[in-house]
Amino acid sequence: MMRKDWGQGILKLQVVAALMFNRTALAIRLLDGELAKRPRDPYALSNRAHVHARMGNKTQAIVDLRALVTAHPDRSAADWFNLAFLQEEQGDIVDAEASFRHALALDPKLDRAWYGLGLTLIRQHRYDEAAAALKRNTELQPMSPYGWYQLARVHMDRKQPEEARRIVTHLRGFEPKVAAQLEREIGAAR
Repeated sequence: MMRKDWGQGILKLQVVAALMFNRTALAIRLLDGELAKRPRDPYALSNRAHVHARMGNKTQAIVDLRALVTAHPDRSAADWFNLAFLQEEQGDIVDAEASFRHALALDPKLDRAWYGLGLTLIRQHRYDEAAAALKRNTELQPMSPYGWYQLARVHMDRKQPEEARRIVTHLRGFEPKVAAQLEREIGAAR
């Protein structure tokens, strides 16, 4: 066991050094080598996914993250969140919703996952569910304007302009620019 830990430590240092010097191809080769020996290694899978995403190869990043959550489904809510984030970004909304829900099953306080879930539900025109997810996001992150902004937009989609206006008033207290933008959009949507 000590030998594996030592080898993992060296691998981590090599990968960090490669990335620090912008040698992403080397980092990928190092991680590929580790995965050839241990195909289910969570460090190698998650980091190779990260490097692929950083290089713009999101399809391969999703493949690695799927392998990671398949091999280690209960390891980390962040693994599921990262997968969901990329799935949503790539337009795979149904799978993104499922992955956000897995993340939330592991960590119900993961505010980013509530926000992402809300966005996927909006894209599916499931506004009541989106409102509930975004409300939970704003409870967990009350000073972040993003959840509030999207929640106001959902209220407009649900034909609840008074609720959207209440959010504008609330946002004026700590994010006046976002409140002004939202007010313009709500006014234009009338």
